[in-house]
Amino acid sequence: MDIILNTFGTTLIRENDNFAILHPDGKQRVPLSEVKSISISRGAQITSDAAIMAIENEIDVLFVDAKGSPLGRVWSVKYGSISNIRRNQLNFSFSANAINWIKDVMKQKINNQIALLVSVVPMEKYADVNFEANLNRLNDYKKKIADVKGKVISDIAPSLRGWEGASAKIYFDVINQILPAEYQFEKRSQHPAMDMFNAMLNYGYGMLYGKIEGALIRAGIDPYVGIFHRNDYNRPVLVYDVIEIYRVWVDYVVINLCLQAALDEDCFSVQADGSYWLEALGRRILIQSLNDYLSEHITIKSLTRSRQTHIELYAQQLAQEFLK
Repeated sequence: MDIILNTFGTTLIRENDNFAILHPDGKQRVPLSEVKSISISRGAQITSDAAIMAIENEIDVLFVDAKGSPLGRVWSVKYGSISNIRRNQLNFSFSANAINWIKDVMKQKINNQIALLVSVVPMEKYADVNFEANLNRLNDYKKKIADVKGKVISDIAPSLRGWEGASAKIYFDVINQILPAEYQFEKRSQHPAMDMFNAMLNYGYGMLYGKIEGALIRAGIDPYVGIFHRNDYNRPVLVYDVIEIYRVWVDYVVINLCLQAALDEDCFSVQADGSYWLEALGRRILIQSLNDYLSEHITIKSLTRSRQTHIELYAQQLAQEFLK
């Protein structure tokens, strides 16, 4: 399980060899063996004893912002074979192999988007959303990505960004048309979200950033050395590369919450600039839904594991690819 501390005044402590959550309504004991990660928002806190126990047991401790994105992380100095992997990671990022890797990532992203649309768009809506035509357009962009050639990433980066943006617009336009009216949005908005759908999506992506960053660190990979996204902004840019494969998992959860009308306006606050932010109830619903979804077992490449474990395995495989 993932411990989420996002209520003001909540404290995580160590109690013997387990965790305990102290909150205004009492105490909740959590067995150490069940905890996979700990996420702490403003107003909540963790004791040093609890943090040390998490480190000793290789449990992620993340401090997150209001969007659910990691601000800081506590992890063991024993994680990964950092120096060897990082050295080869840098070499890889400037090699021809990096082109094949990022093309595969983007093709997989579009394949996942197509699969999601097929699963959530009801047949009676096909004509309304020009379903077949839009799927064909997505496949066209996937073919352009497959066919583009270059010696290094910078040769093809402008084309890839253009096709990625165009395919994303098609994808979200179709999604927008199948959502209930109260969740429909004018455009994809990130910083900040200007509607309920984008507020949920941004928070879910923030959670996913943290999980992918942790998986990369545990595999010995430096998340700040990017391949397609470069290192200009002192951010974990490799996370922005890898997350493209898995964004669709957040999309699926958020779309279904909207179709079920699981979050209403009481789950959000609207600021003076018109931006939407998830409040405590909305965060609880989204966090639980996404964590449940990531805990479900699925089969990828003949291996049946939880979605969270598949992320960990992908990071390990990527580290081995760098070492080659």
